[in-house]
Parts: sequence; C-alpha cells; structure tokens
Amino acid sequence: MPSIASAPSPALRELAYWLFRYRRTWRGTVVISIANPLLFLTAIGLGLGRLVDDGGHLHGLTYLQFIVPGLLAAAVMQTTYVEAAGPVFTSARAGGNYRAAAATPLRPADILHGHLLFMLVRVALTAVVFTAVGVGFGAVDPVRAPLVVLAALLIGCAFAPPVAAWAVTVTRPQLLTTMLRFVIMPMFMFSGTFFAVEQMPVWLRRVVECTPLWHGVELCRTLSTGTARPVPTVVHLLYLGALAAAGLVLARRNYRRALHR
Repeated sequence: MPSIASAPSPALRELAYWLFRYRRTWRGTVVISIANPLLFLTAIGLGLGRLVDDGGHLHGLTYLQFIVPGLLAAAVMQTTYVEAAGPVFTSARAGGNYRAAAATPLRPADILHGHLLFMLVRVALTAVVFTAVGVGFGAVDPVRAPLVVLAALLIGCAFAPPVAAWAVTVTRPQLLTTMLRFVIMPMFMFSGTFFAVEQMPVWLRRVVECTPLWHGVELCRTLSTGTARPVPTVVHLLYLGALAAAGLVLARRNYRRALHR
C-alpha cells in the first residue's frame, strides 16, 4: 500500500485508506460475490429456467442467457448502494473518518473521489466474478465478457455518485433502509432483471424505462447476447453517463457543504 499512500494525488491517499480497511473484510465479500451468482444461477437460471424454456425462448434466448446479464446489472446496483450509502453516512457523522480526513490537507472533493474509486474497485470485483461464473455456466460468450464487465462498471459509475451525494446529507439511518426497501428493491424486481418488460402494462413499462437499472440491464443483456444496436446502445450509454456526471457534480457540492461545517 505504500506506493498508493505516497502518491501525489490526494484522492489516491483516500483510496489507500479504504483499501487498508478492505484488507480486513475482503474474504467475506469475495465469498458473497461468488456464492450469490452461483445460487441465483443454479436456482433461478437452471431450475426455473427449465420450466421457462419448455414454453419457448425469450427473444431467441434461453432463460439462463436472458437472466444472467440482468442479475449482473442488479448485483452491481446493490453492491454500489451497499458501499455508497452506509459507509458514506457513517463516515460523514461526528467521529467518522471523513471528519478526520477533512482535518488534513485533503479537500472534500479528494475525499469523495478517493471513496468513489474504492466503490468502483468493489464493483469491478463483483462484475468480474459474476461474469466469470456466467461464462462458466455457458450463459455469457467469453469473447463478449470484457464488454459486459465494462458495461457493469458504467452502471456502478451511474449509481455511486448520486447515492453518495444523497447519503452524505442523511441525518437518520432509517432513511438508508427506506431507500433500499422502496427504491432499490423495486428496481431490482421490475427493471427487466427477471422478465421482459414488454409483458408489463404500457404505462408501467414507460416508468420502468426511465430507471437507470433498466438501461443498465438492457446494455448488459444486448452486449452479452450480441444483439446490441447502435442507437439504443448510445442512448443507454448517454443516460448512464449523464447520471454519473450529474451525480458527481451534486456530490462535490454536498461533500463541500457537509465537511466544511
């Protein structure tokens, strides 16, 4: 870690702190990253998938090929929320490590950027492991796997800054659970992860198509299956990229206000 800690970029020093903490917990998170996709793919992709496949394919895909990219996108969203909500909220409170870092030459933007880099490290680990398991099950083409991982990283970039921008302003921990229950989980269930959104009523489908997870699911799925078309792909990329940029601007402002009090 010394090479990072002594690096000229202040953000990398903040990243070094989070990596140092991660050295104590990485075993548990790696087990979860491997166990979750294995359980989901075995129970839903292979078990339920046999029943779905008996009735035909989804757009020419098996259910396993259909569900793996969706589960990857949803797993990245959940990982990002877990890493960006609770840790940011705790760190910004009195006695939190953000307060200690703010007392050093680190600026609020440096603290934010370093923590965001760590979140993307966690997203990358989740994406690589999940995609590798998908390749092992024959659900993801090995040639397209790197593109799927890059799409998953973009999803992490789209979620991490907005969640961090919100979490640094939260004053009651109950709000973190409320957000998980009423925003994150509904997106997980209804953004095309488990079934095609074409089956929904038109009005509900239009709502779903405005959510970032739907764009992430569609991007991962089309890249994974080789069905990506130029215009929809560009729309997904612009949507997720714009959300990441707007979230970063908002997060920089909120961190400055929260850590300069």
